[in-house]
Amino acid sequence: MPFENLKPKVETIVSNTKKTVDERLFEICELLEKHVEYYNWVGFYFRNGQKEELKLGPYVGEPTDHTIIPFGKGICGQVALSNQNFVVPDVSAQDNYIACSITVNAEIVVPIFVNGQNIGQIDIDSNTPDPFTAEDERLLEFVCEKVSSIL
Repeated sequence: MPFENLKPKVETIVSNTKKTVDERLFEICELLEKHVEYYNWVGFYFRNGQKEELKLGPYVGEPTDHTIIPFGKGICGQVALSNQNFVVPDVSAQDNYIACSITVNAEIVVPIFVNGQNIGQIDIDSNTPDPFTAEDERLLEFVCEKVSSIL
């Protein structure tokens, strides 16, 4: 499905106030994982209170042991500090990478901001080498902007 067709679906999910925030986040994960063939694991991480760590939120994909990630560790932990998108075409080339699965080849992480503060991120793992483009970044920035409105 073209990314432009996913945006109204994301808006519909976000605006459904009959569901909890976590239910809506999970639905977004399902939508992205189902309709973008190279999105093999889709999840959200959020700052764990005032701690300098991220806590796993709703996700779709293989279970992960990485439910808590210290700031600075792995791709997600680096985005928590940099406040910038991080696209990794080849995870094996990263020194500071936390492997969730041996099948993962690439990762993209985009931060979520509320009132100018980085409060979390969307994390996508792909089993396809180097699949992410600027279009993926724009789509995920859109998703994060919409998600920030319900947090």
